[in-house]
Amino acid sequence: MTVGTAGFDFIDLDPVQETFLDAALDGLSRPLKRIPCRFLYDARGSELFERICELPEYYPTRTELGILGAHAREMAALIGPDCELVEFGSGASRKVRLLLDALERPRGYVAIDISRDHLRAAAASIARDYPALRVTAVAADYMQPLPLPRAEGPRVGFFPGSTIGNLGHGEARRFLAHWARELAGGGMLVGVDLKKDESVLNAAYNDAAGVTAEFNLNLLARMNRELGADFDLDGFRHHAFYCHDRGRIEIYMESLRAQEASLGGRRFRFAEGELVHTENSHKFTIEEFRTLAAGAGFRPAAVWTDPARLFSVHYLAA
Repeated sequence: MTVGTAGFDFIDLDPVQETFLDAALDGLSRPLKRIPCRFLYDARGSELFERICELPEYYPTRTELGILGAHAREMAALIGPDCELVEFGSGASRKVRLLLDALERPRGYVAIDISRDHLRAAAASIARDYPALRVTAVAADYMQPLPLPRAEGPRVGFFPGSTIGNLGHGEARRFLAHWARELAGGGMLVGVDLKKDESVLNAAYNDAAGVTAEFNLNLLARMNRELGADFDLDGFRHHAFYCHDRGRIEIYMESLRAQEASLGGRRFRFAEGELVHTENSHKFTIEEFRTLAAGAGFRPAAVWTDPARLFSVHYLAA
C-alpha cells in the first residue's frame, strides 16, 4: 500500500511482525531463556531509553552526535551532491538532520522501519522541516531483502547508533552484504561503538541512577500489563556485563530466587540465579569493523572518531 502527499510518500510493505506473546512464549520455553530486544521499545521503554541517552555514563549517543556535528561536512563531501539518503531505523531524527543539513542538494530521504506508527511520525516530521526534500517512509524489516523505490541519483545508507552491534557477526555480515549490493554506486555511513576500558563499558550499561535497569525490567512489567502475566517485578534484577572473549555487552534479567510465573496459560519456572537474555551489544576495534565491512563487499573509506576514541562513524563505499 502506498499513501502519498506533497513531498511525502508512505509505502507499507506489510512487514511480518512476531507478536509479543508468541516471542515471549517461545523464548521462555528455551533451555537458555530469552526475550528479543526489539520488545524493549514500547512507549515506556522508548521513554526510558531517551533518558538513558542523557545519562553521564552512557556515552554513545552524545559522542556520535558530537562526531556528526564536527564532521558532517566532510562526510557530505565524500558522499557527493544529489544523493538519496536511506536511513535504517527511524529514531528521533536528531542525527539524520545533521547529515541532511550538510549534504549538497540531496534528492530524497528514505526511512525504513518495522514500526509503522513511529516511522510515519518521524518521516512526516522530516517532510515538514525539509519541504524541498522528497521523503519516503517504507514500513519494512530492513534485515530482510526488500525493493526500494527507484532513485534518480546515488544512494547512501545511514545506520547510526551502533545498532550494527546488536546483531551477531554472521547476521551483521549478511545485512552489510545485502546493502552493499543495493547501494552500489553510493555507500553507507555506519555508527560503530569501539572497544575500550571495560569499566567504561560496564558503567554505560549499569548506570548509578538505575535507569538502564528499569528499561530492561520494563519487559516484565510490559508482559504483566499487555499479556496478563503475573511476574513478581521484585523477583528479578538487571544484570549486564562486558564479555571480553566475545567482545560484547551481554544483558539479562536475573531471577533472585526460585519462582514461577504464568503467561499465556502456561507456567514457567525460574531457578535462583537463572538468567533471561534480552540483548547483546557488540563492540569493535576500527580494524575489526573495516574487515567485517570489506568481507561483506564494501570498500572501507574514511572513519571519524571522538578525541577519546570511544565511538566511530565509518564511510563505506559500495
